[in-house]
Amino acid sequence: MGAAMIDAATVWQERRLGRTIVKTRRAIVDLDDILPNDKQPRIGPKEDPELQRQIEANEGIFEPLLLEPHPTLGDKFRIIDGDRRWSNSKVLVDQLKKPQYRQLPAEITDHTLEDEERLRVWIYIHRQRKEWDAKEKEMVACRLVELVGRASAANILGITVREVDKLVDVFRLAERLKNIRDPSASITWAREINSINKNLLPPSVLDTIVEKINGKLITNSKDVRRLRAILKDPVAKDCILSDGTSINDALEKLGEPAPPRPNGLAGDLGAIVASIRKHPWTALAELRGNDDAIRTIEEAEKLLRELKKALKT
Repeated sequence: MGAAMIDAATVWQERRLGRTIVKTRRAIVDLDDILPNDKQPRIGPKEDPELQRQIEANEGIFEPLLLEPHPTLGDKFRIIDGDRRWSNSKVLVDQLKKPQYRQLPAEITDHTLEDEERLRVWIYIHRQRKEWDAKEKEMVACRLVELVGRASAANILGITVREVDKLVDVFRLAERLKNIRDPSASITWAREINSINKNLLPPSVLDTIVEKINGKLITNSKDVRRLRAILKDPVAKDCILSDGTSINDALEKLGEPAPPRPNGLAGDLGAIVASIRKHPWTALAELRGNDDAIRTIEEAEKLLRELKKALKT
């Protein structure tokens, strides 16, 4: 450990990163002389077994890290870009005991960048790599607002403040959607919900829609798109905002046919649920105290619990 190993023939070179020009030099840096950036725009887990396999297959990281002199620790460097490559190299060295991945190729700037300059560089690099996955753009916008405020975030991203606000709203809404089969689809659902006219979707209605999704009473993106028509109709809207009602209940009030049920066991279970819902509660109340009915319900409960357990495992 210690200072970076720099070739004597190394010279400073200018590197253009969008509107930002930085001077850098090439070096080999020890893993422990590199520290992560606490203002990294990308949040979430960094460890990735697939990336670790790629590092091993390439006998090291393929693309050098982009580093800057650490602002307070003179013999250390801070990551501008390459946090995931560094994190997974650290896993290989510290956890998997493979010290051959300790020395990392790097490109080091001649000075510590200003916060906005560093963020602008990071965003330019990631856009060039086309690494903006399904949730990345919204996540980065939200993080930028936290770090530098709405106006600076808009300037860095090259969009308007209004567009930044929309990205932040979508990301925060997606974070509230907890019970979707494919978690990566939450951003698509959030975009769809956020595009509904705000007059139809005040905070109380939005909260109910989120509860319906998390309670699996709204189960796919097509259901989300149907919310526009439902919220425009007073009767259907009242239905969807009631406790325990599903999207299909509201569609029936709207006069639209419910989507076709799947074949097989899933379809049969759906038909049973629909059949129960067709009976008014006054009719169901007449079964109170009926031992045969209670016994049948208990048998159904037992079967459904066993089925649920089998499907989850």
